[in-house]
Amino acid sequence: MRILVVEDDDRVARGLLTALRHAGYEVHRAASAAAALAAAPVDVVLLDLGLPDGDGLDVLRELRDRRGTAVIAVTARGEERERVLGLRAGADDYVVKPFGTAELLARIEAVLRRTRDARAGSGRSEALGLGPLTLDPATREASVAGRPLALTRKEFDLLALLVGRAGSVVSRDLIVDQVWKAHWEAPSRTLDTHIAALRGKLGAEVRIETVRGVGYRIVVTP
Repeated sequence: MRILVVEDDDRVARGLLTALRHAGYEVHRAASAAAALAAAPVDVVLLDLGLPDGDGLDVLRELRDRRGTAVIAVTARGEERERVLGLRAGADDYVVKPFGTAELLARIEAVLRRTRDARAGSGRSEALGLGPLTLDPATREASVAGRPLALTRKEFDLLALLVGRAGSVVSRDLIVDQVWKAHWEAPSRTLDTHIAALRGKLGAEVRIETVRGVGYRIVVTP
């Protein structure tokens, strides 16, 4: 598997390159936004949002348009608002510095696993719908009343899970198990951040309701 590390700090980049190569990945580095966008296709991009020659979110949006490439934002921007902006821009995951090598590797494995599952399942699932909301698992496209939704892989999986159980409360534990499918325990705030991002993208026509202490339920706004 090929990974592109987009990081302008030489010390941080060296640490990441060493750890990823030791884990068996083919790793390349880009120290700028321009270099990142000019790089050869890879399976995963670890993207530092604080780049010297451009807005990391703009780079993220461009990288997201490349089918088959997952993007993990690796940044010091840890506030909830910043995480939501990154996820809405298309990040498949969001890691805040400083972080442990084991956690980063687990997140990369989880993103790659979801990508493989999505490819394996494409063409086998029927389209899902809930009022004005439609989802096509084969193309992983979604829209509300004809308005396309720019969803990350994880957001699509989360939305599909909720729509598949429309009207019922889906527990947080089930969501973590079905969407994250990881060997590590997804932090509570990670799920909350993805729900907040989905709410912003869905708009007023479709609501994701919080059932305190249990989970979430998706409904059509009357």
